[in-house]
Amino acid sequence: MDADQTTPRLSGVAVFFYVFLPFALGHYLSSLLRNVNAVLAPQLVGALALTPGQLGLLTSAFFFAFALVQLPVGIALDRYGPRKVQLVLMFLAASGAWMFGHGHSFAQLVVARAIIGLGLGGCFMSAVKAISIWISPKKLPSVQGYLIAVGGLGAASSTMPVRALLQHTDWRGLFILLAVLSACSGLLIWLVSPRSKPQGGKAPTVRSVLDVYRTPAFRNTISLVLLPHAVFFGIQGLWIGRWLSDVARFPESAVAYLLYMGMASVIFGAIAVGMITEWAGRRGIRSLDVAAVGVALFVIVQALLVIGYKPSLQTLSVLFTLVGTITGIEYAIVAQSLPRELTGRAATCLNLLIFIGAFLVQAGFGQVVGFWRPDLLGHYPAQAYRVAFGVLVLLQLPGLIRYYLDFLRRRRPVKCGIALLAEKEEYEIGTLRSPR
Repeated sequence: MDADQTTPRLSGVAVFFYVFLPFALGHYLSSLLRNVNAVLAPQLVGALALTPGQLGLLTSAFFFAFALVQLPVGIALDRYGPRKVQLVLMFLAASGAWMFGHGHSFAQLVVARAIIGLGLGGCFMSAVKAISIWISPKKLPSVQGYLIAVGGLGAASSTMPVRALLQHTDWRGLFILLAVLSACSGLLIWLVSPRSKPQGGKAPTVRSVLDVYRTPAFRNTISLVLLPHAVFFGIQGLWIGRWLSDVARFPESAVAYLLYMGMASVIFGAIAVGMITEWAGRRGIRSLDVAAVGVALFVIVQALLVIGYKPSLQTLSVLFTLVGTITGIEYAIVAQSLPRELTGRAATCLNLLIFIGAFLVQAGFGQVVGFWRPDLLGHYPAQAYRVAFGVLVLLQLPGLIRYYLDFLRRRRPVKCGIALLAEKEEYEIGTLRSPR
């Protein structure tokens, strides 16, 4: 079939096997590569004698490159479709992983990590775009929840499974294997996923992408969820593991296990978020209201990290990841509020902001911790992490406060309107019942 022809409407089973699974595999690998440095950090620090600032910069190079590629990828997705775009990007990611496995200096690894980020920059967007072509907007929250759950599975695979694999190879061999898997993923998408008709007409411009930022629904969503989402990505992918090692003083095996439990909780958290959002929608509760409750809980967990809630540091590390999955709801909120032909650009705008934020969070967190001196075993003091987490909490509070002030303003006229409507109905009923 020619690539420009329109594919007949697919059944639900066909969408699952030919659309969801191939693109979800790419998202799985993206999450694995994004988070794998949390487990590999001791090996990387030992091999290259990295400081916390260098470790943060090395790992966050993924986020910077990921953000850098968002605008061109979003335009390409709406113009050429996810099938063609993903083939090119997955091969680029494979080349970056191959370079990382053969790198021997800090600069080489930073460049290789950035190339991985460039290649994986379209995985989630492509999946969202492909799924939105074949399913109704009402089902987007739950299906995207399943997609995020697959990402959680990839994140979980970056912990204990990677640690087990390191018993048979080193971190270099691991990245060479991931390079091969990334290339195979791109080929699978090209061979299996259905061809869809290109958008046609004039190619989307950067200005048309920036127009998404001007929509009220987009602005309201990012003002509440953007910073928590950046914190979730930036801390989950590196620093929660270092916190378990330096503050809680768990050995590497225990850290890997707790990271696995946290990453695995993303699977259940993402599915639960999708189900709760749909349940709330049927009862007239906005998705943004659901997100606000989740963000508030997420900030509370971080506040407990600041004060050093000692009875259960293990539980806090898992709760950080579990509750943090609520931040992924902003993709569904924006996708529901914009026309279908803009979904690629909308996801682009979100990813651009989220991953720039994650880069700043991950690199900045390392710089703050680096102000303190490590002990003889290389552990940084708890005070360093408390200050770093405290800064993150303070940055997220304004968005929550703004939302709840807007919520109170919205509730006030609604109550007045209901009262006036009740008085009107009571008057009309009384008039009908009065004798003529």
